This record gives sequence, structure tokens and C-alpha cells, in this order.
Amino acid sequence: MTTPSIGFLGTGLMGEPMALNLLAAGFPVFAWNRSPEKVGAITAAGGVACSTPAEAASSADVLIGMLSDGPISDAVLFGDGDSDHGQGAIDALAPGSGLIVMSSVPVETAIRQAQRCAERDVAYLDAPVSGGRKGAIKATLAIMVGGEANTFEAYQAVLSAMGRPVHVGPAGTGQQTKLANQMIVASTIAAVAEALLFAERGGADPAKVRDALAGGFADSPILRQHGQRMIDEDYAPGGPAKYQLKDTRTALARAEALGLELPVARVADALYAAMVEHGDGELDHSGVMRELRRLNSLTLR
Repeated sequence: MTTPSIGFLGTGLMGEPMALNLLAAGFPVFAWNRSPEKVGAITAAGGVACSTPAEAASSADVLIGMLSDGPISDAVLFGDGDSDHGQGAIDALAPGSGLIVMSSVPVETAIRQAQRCAERDVAYLDAPVSGGRKGAIKATLAIMVGGEANTFEAYQAVLSAMGRPVHVGPAGTGQQTKLANQMIVASTIAAVAEALLFAERGGADPAKVRDALAGGFADSPILRQHGQRMIDEDYAPGGPAKYQLKDTRTALARAEALGLELPVARVADALYAAMVEHGDGELDHSGVMRELRRLNSLTLR
């Protein structure tokens, strides 16, 4: 079987290293980004820059979308809304090819996209990721995949070039799983920030507290990685707070549709909403520590 060619839409913070890993694994990559300069590293590594999404799709056996949200995904892929990208990329895909949406989009959007792809004889997977830019660079992303089992098997090698894919159920369940992931991430980052601020106010050294908790039941990658960011006050975006807020809002809307009340998620959502409102939306989500300092009338550092 020949190596499939990949069309890659969206080569920003996450998409760029993901596309580079596909190239490193031997897949031909045809890349498009709304800001063309963000394709430079990919062309330098042997990829092909495309001027439109449809051009990338026309060269692809598998089209991957790593776009910022559901409306933009629909606009670029299907030409919906006020798309300024011309023809929807999906119309340029050959029948029998595949679309993998790796963006975080609402569950309902993924289900609708799968139905629209089926009408065009295009296989579909929703495969959002977790792991931040660091995971994208190292090809260690957690990839949560919804769709038909045989489609997952067909494209597993493509996904494995970017991380660790796990098939979780039919179309839409990849996004449902990502929302569950984001609920855990949002609430855990907020809890770590509270704990370190609490320790600091009580006279303990937050860095030593982080070290003391390592290996115990409170330990986690978030305590280790984001806790260190809070201690260093290094909020350069790995996962911008504005996207964390987008995900908590999407999760709460989905919970409402399912008839669930999720009080912890609501508290975390309110903290990130305040953080964004105060102008910190471009900072890493670990910057929620700044919001806790504001809430307690403490000096921002």
C-alpha cells in the first residue's frame, strides 16, 4: 500500500509540529494556513505550501484539520458561514479519501460533519488532542478518536505519527472525551494554583511544597509542569486561557444538553472567564494564578 499524502489545514501553535512529525514519518504533506508565513517551517522540512484549503485537499488522500474552533472548521471545510477561503475543502477531496478533524469542536458539530462526509463518500474521524505544544513537538499527544472502527484502523498509522491514538466510540465521542479531558485539566490547574497560593500565604515555599507533594496522591503532570510555571511566573502560552475557556463553555453546554449539573466545572469556567475578561486570555491557562491573586487583592507578579 502506498504512503497516503496528507493535506494539513492549520499550522499554528499545535498544527506546525504535528505536520512536521508527519513529514518526519515519511508522509507527503500539503499544508495551508490563513497566515502563510506559518507554513515556512513545514516547507523547509520538505512539505508543500498551498494557497487555499481546497488546494491542500485536492492533493490529499487524508485531510487533517487543526483549526481553532467549530465555526472556523465548518467554514474552511464546508464553506459555511462567511468563509473567505473560497470553495470548501471537502469538495476538493476525492471520493474514498478521509477527513480527520483534530480541532476541538462541539460534539454536535463532529456528528454533523461525519454525516456530511458520508454523503460525499469521505471517511471521517474526530480526533482532538491533549498534551499542548510540548506533546505536539515530541509526538506524544493523547489523541481521542471517534468514528467507525475500520476508519480508525485505516488511519491509525497517520495518527500514530503524532501521538497515541485511542478509538473511543462513534463520531462525536472523540470530542466528548476531549471535553472530559478539558474539565479535568481546567479544574486541576485551578486546584494547583489555589494550593500553591494557600501554601505561600501560610509561609511555606511554594517550590518546596511542589517538591514535597511529588510522588503522593496529589502528584500529577499538572502539579509538576504547570505548578512550576506558576512558581516561575512563566505564562508563555502552551495552552492559551482563551481556548481553555472555550472548552469549558462547550463542556457546560454539552452537560446541559445531557441533563447534567457539573458544579466543579462551573467554578473553573468562572475563573477562566474572569481571567480572559481581565486581559489574560493569551496567557497560558496556568496563568489562572494571576486571577486568584486578583480575587484575593494580592499584588500581581
